[in-house]
Amino acid sequence: MDTNEILDYCLAKKGVTESFPFDNETLVLKVGDKMFLLMPLERIPLQINVKTDPEWSAELREQYPQINGAFHMNKTHWNSVQVDGLKRDLILKLIDQSYDLVFRSLTRKIQNIITNA
Repeated sequence: MDTNEILDYCLAKKGVTESFPFDNETLVLKVGDKMFLLMPLERIPLQINVKTDPEWSAELREQYPQINGAFHMNKTHWNSVQVDGLKRDLILKLIDQSYDLVFRSLTRKIQNIITNA
């Protein structure tokens, strides 16, 4: 997958916004004003940071050398993922779980606004 495929996939989800709150290079995707994916656009190979269930994070890090605790983030919940060499299905599953975890952390009111938009 490339940057555009990941971006298009994320933007197709309900309530997703994009911004550059940290610098001009790190694209941040949010749902309900909470981050679920970070993507440094200049990084080669392509890398994304996603939120994952802590138990699954441990399994992923053991199984895939491309997945590590995310730099400058809570390493229990956030992973840096080098996209090259990983199957598309796994990347999409990581994105989906990150979005879902963040979405579920939103208040019911915000969830309903996003769902009904």
